[in-house]
Amino acid sequence: MEIIRGLHNLRSHHRGVAVTIGNFDGVHLGHRAVLDQLMEVGSRLGVATTLITFEPHPGEFFSGPDAPSRLTRFREKMRALAETPLDRVLVLRFEASLSRVPAALFIERYLLEGLGVKHLLVGDDFRFGYRAEGNFQMLRGAADRQGFELSRLDTLRMDGRRVSSGWVREALENGDLGLVSRLIGRPYTILGRVAHGRRLGHTIGFPTANLHVRRKSWPVRGVFAVRVAGVGGAPMEGMANVGTRPTVDGTRWVLEVHLFDFQGELYGRELRVDFVDKLRDERRFESVDALKAQLAQDAEGARAALRAAA
Repeated sequence: MEIIRGLHNLRSHHRGVAVTIGNFDGVHLGHRAVLDQLMEVGSRLGVATTLITFEPHPGEFFSGPDAPSRLTRFREKMRALAETPLDRVLVLRFEASLSRVPAALFIERYLLEGLGVKHLLVGDDFRFGYRAEGNFQMLRGAADRQGFELSRLDTLRMDGRRVSSGWVREALENGDLGLVSRLIGRPYTILGRVAHGRRLGHTIGFPTANLHVRRKSWPVRGVFAVRVAGVGGAPMEGMANVGTRPTVDGTRWVLEVHLFDFQGELYGRELRVDFVDKLRDERRFESVDALKAQLAQDAEGARAALRAAA
């Protein structure tokens, strides 16, 4: 999958494509349904497929620190998209100038001049352009005038509810990792590189890998049963804590992972943490000994949860 950063990096061979547009945060089953249909269109027309997406997420631009937590950082989203048959992703930097582009100009500049769109596929609630003035009816008029195909995909529903990034975020907040896996078609995952920490875990019998994850906010918090890839060979089992570590007066959010039955150094490695089950919320303990006792219980609970999920 080719990643194209910005309109100025488009070349002649990027034109004449089947296109869809969206944030695709989480790359859930609703997004995958869009991509599946886009692949069918691309195959029928004999053209490449392209997703237009935005960085940062428009919600972060408009709402700042009050924006909902991202499900996937940019790299995580690109990794998930690379697992699909999608040919290209055009990443547009979402800043003040793009937020003010009128819908008609967006069609002309990005779809027609930039990509030479042959087919455009959008969701049933798609809006775009300055103040969200663009809609399907506007796109229909442009398609009729300019001669490109236009189609609309109905929202994917599960259990009578629309599959959305908001629903995935809600399930994560509720600790329902089983529902999250159903909505995204795989375990919820965070990528991070192991950095040096305070090594407190080594002193109490639970050494942890502290993952450096650049996030403004987190959609998960607590103690989890996890599987971790990137150590070598098959994913390893373990438990993870996401939070501020209040027992040791922590203030900065961290993701730390304890791998069962592992000895060795992991510094510098990029790990993929798959969240399998939530064990409990993070809380402050009266002493390090009390924390150690709880971690022993957590380890038993995590092993049982991982056996059940195998």
